[in-house]
Amino acid sequence: MSDLRVEPSLRAGMVSAALRSPSFMIGSVLTVLFVFVALMSFVWTPYDVTQLDIANKLKTPSLTHWFGTDAFGRDIFSMVMVGARVSIAVALIAVGIGIVIGVPLGLLAAARHGSLIDEVVMRTNDLVFAFPALLMAIMITAVFGPSAVNAIIAIGIFNIPVFARLSRGAALSLWQRDYILAARVAGKGKTLISAEHILPNITNLLIVQGTIQFSLGILAEAALAYVGLGTQPPLPSWGRMLSEAQTMIYIAPHLAIFPGLAIVFTVLGLNLMGDGLRDIFDPKLRRAR
Repeated sequence: MSDLRVEPSLRAGMVSAALRSPSFMIGSVLTVLFVFVALMSFVWTPYDVTQLDIANKLKTPSLTHWFGTDAFGRDIFSMVMVGARVSIAVALIAVGIGIVIGVPLGLLAAARHGSLIDEVVMRTNDLVFAFPALLMAIMITAVFGPSAVNAIIAIGIFNIPVFARLSRGAALSLWQRDYILAARVAGKGKTLISAEHILPNITNLLIVQGTIQFSLGILAEAALAYVGLGTQPPLPSWGRMLSEAQTMIYIAPHLAIFPGLAIVFTVLGLNLMGDGLRDIFDPKLRRAR
C-alpha cells in the first residue's frame, strides 16, 4: 500500500459513521439551512433591505414582518438573509486565503524540517499570531479605511499561520513512513512527495480545521462589523445589526435577538459539523463511538 488514501470500503464506513453521528447530522442541517438562506437572498427577500419605511419603524414581529423592523423601518428578516450572504463571503474567502497560503508554507517547512526555511516560516507564523484579527483589522483600516475587503484580508492573514502549523505538524508525522521513504528512494523530490503523498493524507485534517475556521471567520466578521471595521452600509451585516440594536435593547429587543440567534445557530452548526467530521475521519474515535 503506497499511501493512506481512502479506500472504497473505508469510504463506505465513513458515510455510515456520518449517518450515525448526531453532531454531524444536526450541524449539517443547520449549515445547509444557513447556506440556503444566503443563496436565496440573491434572488428573493421579502423586502428591499435598502428601502426605508419610517412609518413602520420598530414594528414587533408579525405576519407582515416576520422578525419585525428596525429604527428605519427596514425588514429585519430580509436583513438577516442578506447578512448571511455577507458572512459566508467574508469567512469563505478568508479561510481560502489561509488554506492557499498557509498549507504550502506548512508543507515546505515540514519538507525542510530543521533548516533555515523551517525557522523563518515558523517564526513568521509566531509573529502573525501576536496580532489578533481585530488588531490587524484596525491597522489595515487605519491605512485603507473600513470595508468588507479589508476585513477579509485581516481574517485571512490570521488564518495563514493556523493552517501552516497544522499542515506542518501533520506532515512531519508522515515523513518517516515507509511509503514516503520508498518514494524518496525512487528518486522523487520533496516537493513532488509533498504534493502526491503528504497533501492527500492530511486533507481530512484540513477539512475539519477549515470548518472550524469558517465558524471563527463568521464570528470575526461579526465582531469587526460590530466595531465599525467590517461591512459598511447600506449592505447589512449581523455584527452591525447588533451594534445598532444596543441603544434600543430595552424598547425593541427583537433588533438584537434575531441577528444574535443567526450568529449562534450558524456557528453552532459549523462547530457541530466540524466535531462530527473529526470523529468520522478518525478511526479511533469511530471505534470508541
